[in-house]
Order: sequence, then C-alpha cells, then structure tokens
Amino acid sequence: MNKKINEIINQLTLEEKAGLCSGSDFWHLKSVERLGLSKIMVTDGPHGLRKKGGESDHIGLQNSVPATCFPTAVTTACSWDVDLIYEMGEALGEECLQEDVSVILGPGANIKRSPLCGRNFEYISEDPNHTGTMAAALINGIQSQGVGTSLKHYAMNNQETRRMTIDAVVDERTQREIYLAGFEKAVKDSQPWTVMCSYNKVDGTYLSDYKRFLTDILKEEWGHTGLVITDWGACNNRVEGIKAGLELEMPTSWGKNDEKIVNAVNDGILSIELLDKAIERIIQLILKSQENRRPEYKYDKNAHHSLARRIAGQSAVLLKNNSILPLDKDSKVAIIGEFAKKTRYQGAGSSIINPYRIDNICSALDEAGINYDYAAGYNIKTDTINPILIEEAKKLAGSVEKVILAAGLTDNYESEGFDRTHLRMPDSHNTLIKEIVSVNPNVVIVLMNGAPVEMPWLDNVKGVLECYLSGQAGGSAIVDILYGDVNPSGKLAETFPIKLEDTPSYKYFPGHKKTVEYRESIYVGYRYYDKAHKDVLFPFGFGLSYTEFEYSNIKIEHKDGYNYDVSVSIKNTGSMAGAEVVQLYVGNSESSIYKAEKELKSFKKVFIESGECKELVFTLNDRSFAFYNINIPGWHVEKGDYTIKIGASSRDIRLEQVISLEGNSGVAVRSYKEAAPYYYSLKDEMFEIDEEQFREILGRELPVRDRKSDELITENAMLGDTTHKFTGRMMLNIMKKQVGKMLGESDGEDVESGRLMMEAVIKEMPIRAIGMMGGDRLPKYFTEGFVNILNGHLIKGIGLMLKKK
Repeated sequence: MNKKINEIINQLTLEEKAGLCSGSDFWHLKSVERLGLSKIMVTDGPHGLRKKGGESDHIGLQNSVPATCFPTAVTTACSWDVDLIYEMGEALGEECLQEDVSVILGPGANIKRSPLCGRNFEYISEDPNHTGTMAAALINGIQSQGVGTSLKHYAMNNQETRRMTIDAVVDERTQREIYLAGFEKAVKDSQPWTVMCSYNKVDGTYLSDYKRFLTDILKEEWGHTGLVITDWGACNNRVEGIKAGLELEMPTSWGKNDEKIVNAVNDGILSIELLDKAIERIIQLILKSQENRRPEYKYDKNAHHSLARRIAGQSAVLLKNNSILPLDKDSKVAIIGEFAKKTRYQGAGSSIINPYRIDNICSALDEAGINYDYAAGYNIKTDTINPILIEEAKKLAGSVEKVILAAGLTDNYESEGFDRTHLRMPDSHNTLIKEIVSVNPNVVIVLMNGAPVEMPWLDNVKGVLECYLSGQAGGSAIVDILYGDVNPSGKLAETFPIKLEDTPSYKYFPGHKKTVEYRESIYVGYRYYDKAHKDVLFPFGFGLSYTEFEYSNIKIEHKDGYNYDVSVSIKNTGSMAGAEVVQLYVGNSESSIYKAEKELKSFKKVFIESGECKELVFTLNDRSFAFYNINIPGWHVEKGDYTIKIGASSRDIRLEQVISLEGNSGVAVRSYKEAAPYYYSLKDEMFEIDEEQFREILGRELPVRDRKSDELITENAMLGDTTHKFTGRMMLNIMKKQVGKMLGESDGEDVESGRLMMEAVIKEMPIRAIGMMGGDRLPKYFTEGFVNILNGHLIKGIGLMLKKK
C-alpha cells in the first residue's frame, strides 16, 4: 500500500493535499476522484451507530438511522468480559458495514476522575488498566470487520464544564500512570485506525497543537500507525496542528483552513514533507476503508438485540440482596416507577442512538407471562414530587408481598455538555422510595443511571440492582436477573462514594475559569479510598451473585526478569452456576515515592458450574510493578517487596503473597516526603492539598486560573463569556435559535436531550467554532470580524466579515 500511497501523493496538487486535511461536511472526508480516493463517512458511536438519516440537521441529532442501542460503556465496563465486549465490537462493525460507515467514533477511554462528569456514562472506568483492556477489546472487535474506530478523547478531558477551553494542570507522573495509561494500552493492544484529540489544553497548550502528545508519545513512543482526528471543532491552529501530528480536522472548515495550509507551505512556514506525512496517513485510512466496503451487507437485527440483552445481563451489578432475589415467577409483584415503562437505557448527547426496538421491564414481564400490577410513582419529565402518584404507588405496594421499584437519574441530570453538581437522585425518586418502604419492607431497587448516586434509603430496602444504562434490551435483561434466569455477575468499574465530599477531587472539580488543577495526583478512585481507609458505599470491583465462590491455592512462578505467572483456584461452592470476576492487584508499601495501597494489574471473568473448580493464570511483567519516574524519564521498578493480591473487589482480597524484586539499580528516585508529605499520609477527613505541595509534584509554577476583566477577547474565548457585550448577547441568542431550527419542534427523547446538550455547549463554545455551527452560510472571516467588533474595532470587524478572499 505504501507504494500506491506515494504514487497518489506525487500526483496531488498542493490545494488537494490541503483539502484532504479536513472534512467535506460534518461527517465525510473529502475525495479526489481522479486518483481513486472516494468520500468515506465517519459517524458517532460508541455504543451504537448514530448515522445522520435523510434530511435531518447537519449535526444529525435527530432522525438518525435505526440501529442497535447496546448498553453504554459505564454498563459494559461492569461485565469485565473482554470476549463479550469483542463480540459487541463485531456487531457494531457489522452495522457500520451495512450503513457504509468507515469509522465509528469510539470508544471513550477518559478516566472517571470525578463521579460528577456529565459524560461518565460514555467512559469505562476510574482505573487505567481496566479502561485500556476493555477499550482494546471493543476496538479489536469493530476493526475485525474492516471498520475503523476513534479512541477518544485524548487526553485529560475529564469534565464537560469548559471542556473546549479549560487547561488541565496535571503533574507528569499522574499523566502517565492514570490519564494516559488506558490510552497507551488500547493503542498498543489494538491499533485503532484513528485517535481523537480532545478540545482542552494540557500544560497550557491545546491538544490539537501539542506535539508532545500527538507525535512524541502517541506515534513515536507508543507506535500508533493510524491518524489523529480532532474532536468536532477542536482544531485551534491548523498549521501548528500539522506540525504537532494532527492529520485530520473535523468537520469541514469550509475552505478556510485549507487556504491557511497552502499559504503556510508557500511561505515556508510549513514544510511539504510534514504535510505529506499527514496526507500519507489520511490516504491510508481512505484506501483501507475503500478496500473493506461491503455494499450488499445486511446484519441480523434479532441477533444483535439478543446480544444486547446478553451484554446487559452480564453487566448489571447486584449491590444488595437480603435473601429477596431471585423472585418466584408464580408470585404477584408490584412494579413501581415510570422508568419501568419508559426505561432510561442510554445517555444524552452526541451518542444518542435511534433504536429499532426497546424492551422495558413491564413489556418483558408481559412477554414472560408474569403477573404484576404497575404504578408510576413519579413523572420522568419533572423532579417535582407528585403526592397523587405516590399515594397510588403506596396503595399498590401495601397490597403485595414484594415490590420492584425502578429509579435513577433522568437526562436532565447527566449529559454531554454539562456536569452534575451533586450525587442525589431526583427528590421525586427518593421520596417515593421512602414512602414505599414505609408500607412494604420487601423492596428491590432497580437503578437506571449513568454514574454513582447517593442512597439515603439503602438500609431500608432488601435489594439493589445497579443496571446503569442498559441499552434497548435492558428491560428484558433486568427481568432475566430478577427471576433467576441469569445469575448476576457484573462488578463495579468505579467506586460509589458515600457522599460527594468524600471524593478526592471534590475541592478541585471542575476548577477555575481558565484551569482545573488535578491536585489529587495519582489518587483517583479506589487508589485514594483504599489508601486513606475511607468508608465507601460500594468499592471498586464489587458485585454480588446468586452463588458463592471460594478462592484458594495461589502460586507464583518466576519466568525471567520481571515476568511472573500467578495461578489461583476458584470454586463455585453454591447451588447455581455463575461467573466470577477475579481481580489481581499489586501493592508496594515501602517506597521512596508516594503510591496507592494497591493497583489493578490484571483480571479475568470465568464461568463456573455449581461445585466446579477452575484454575486461572495471570501474567505479570515489568509494568505490573513500575511507577513513572520523571527523573529518567520512564518506567521504573524499585527494589523491595511487592504483594500480589487476588480479590473479588479492591476491598475484598482473598489471597496474597509477597515477592521480592531487585529493581532498576542506579536510578534516582525523588522523594517528596519532606516537600509534599500529605501525598504519603492522606490523613485528613477530606482530601485537601495546599498550593505549595501541589507545586512541588507539578515541578513548576501554577498557571493563571482566572480571566482578567479587561482581558482582550480572542477567538478562543467562550461565547458565554462575551455576553457583557451587546454583540455577544446577540450572537448567543442567534446560536440558540439555530439549535432550535436544527432540532425541530418535536418533543422526542433525542430532540430534548439534544437541545439540553447543545444549549450547554453553545455557551462554552470558543468563538472560532461558530463556523462549525453556521456552515458555509457564514463569510469565511466571520469569526475574526466578530472578535474585532467585540473588542471595539467595528469598522475593521465589518470589513473582515465582508471580505471575500
């Protein structure tokens, strides 16, 4: 292929090369038909295909083509089943083939720094090893069908608040060990065709311009052979981006950035060799996509729905069961909660799928012939407590032996575009639960949510089944579990804190106007809670089953160097067949550098019949014992004792054994015990680190956090920050009306969630991205003109807006 690519490059004009570096519209790459390069389509994922259909808005938030809505990443992560997720990837690839989509935009591998991030339902885990392993499985499954993926959002995009302009202030070790490690593992284990760079800045530089991340680390260190694509509208400086390793800008810049590339080459600012490197990867993607097209391909919708049901069943997490589950199919139950009929099965925003079928709890019970009565209890369109609905539900609950109550979070609580501000469920849900348990003690809560919630009613209910956002077949999967047709085997991929104030990022999320400081460093999720010995609602890796498993016979065999095989026996001692997620952690308590008490290094999910025993073998290598040493810089194994821990969760270690390692001799390790002692002790009730200690581990001065009142407005200013000017207010209103036109007047779920997301996005959108929304109807230099008007240069601004070339 390289010879063919070189031949094509040699025949391209400079203008054609520049043109290939951005899309032709919102979803297609440009073509050069005379050289055999056709348009290829990329479209949203990551848990289903969201392809623009017919005459929908150019963003495609409404009227997308029908597709299978699989469970979202927060759900599938809890399966801990790489084979199952690979199978899901194969199915996603098949749907892309039918719709002639070349690249599906996913999976999302951003670490869950805070449970408040509005987009956490699209992300996998708080742990990088788990994230990278599951992401690689999905990527490999999709790409096995000849369809590309886009691993996103690279990197340190861990919040929605000011996500397009925020500067993430993160020390280098934390970058490497927490926020990059998942991406690294996924890239090395699956080679995604594309990696999507995020909107935000790191170290004061936009990711789209940052050579250290796009070339030095991603391409040269990790060996990524695909291309880098921007998140939509994330391109800051097109020429600097090419120099940094950014190949493809999406969507189209309507010729504006093409012109900048041509001028930069002609002026000697950008070398033709660098441009050709970018073009080589873009052409490689186009040719690979063309070769794998299957125009007549049709996937089996029923088979995909069945797979979605199986995935949802394997991913649900049984959090509490006081001998109430599984239920008896011959006993009548009360089904309470509007979510039981109007299931919340996916998140809101750009990932919203148009499913061709939706199962809910009530329809699944009807299909199974199970006797039940239903009461709504609340209205999903409002948080307001409805006394009439609650009284109806209480009357029903008092007339039956057992109650299944569906509750959780609505789209208003979590979405792309904005973050949560608390961990509470709607008052209407919490109040309903409180009232129902007052008349019936036999209550099982079925949760539908995209992130952890507080559970003030936990002690008063008999069971809790965390289903997260379980996709179009979630209703049937829930009934499968409730009645024992499926033995629950999901395990949490994130910690559930008792309250928001317990989270290590509490005082530092979502940050300031300009920056967000990751002062908690490596202490994300269980790494913090376990080291600080802080009580949690449910720990990382936790999940119950209808059976019991016995762990025994740990053996560690040294192969060579830092390579070890760890074997363990797992026996199903209960009466029901089931699956167990066995987790391997490594701890090193005596270290010069501050470390977590333990870190997940491997895991396996194994299905075991009742009474059966199976042996599992885990493989460890140098990275299993290493931390990132900024003095090398590189990965470093210290001399000392390391504890291999085998457990059913981070707080339920069943077996452990110590090994001694010689470590990398002659390498300096910086100790922060005197300059930043808090990172070693974590002794306070709430994580709070002073500026001086954070500066020590950061290794530099902290950047300016907030904007000055007289600061000059630039194209990178958020539109919402310009409303103190009449022109800014006017533009914001125009953009809101534009969103309304794109989304139409219908009140469907996709439209309403899309409106919530887009209104939030518009306020925090940088001025340079206005062109993405306005399309080719805007003058080429509109944003430059708008900025000049905002800064008081009216005549110059109008002149730029009227400029033709």
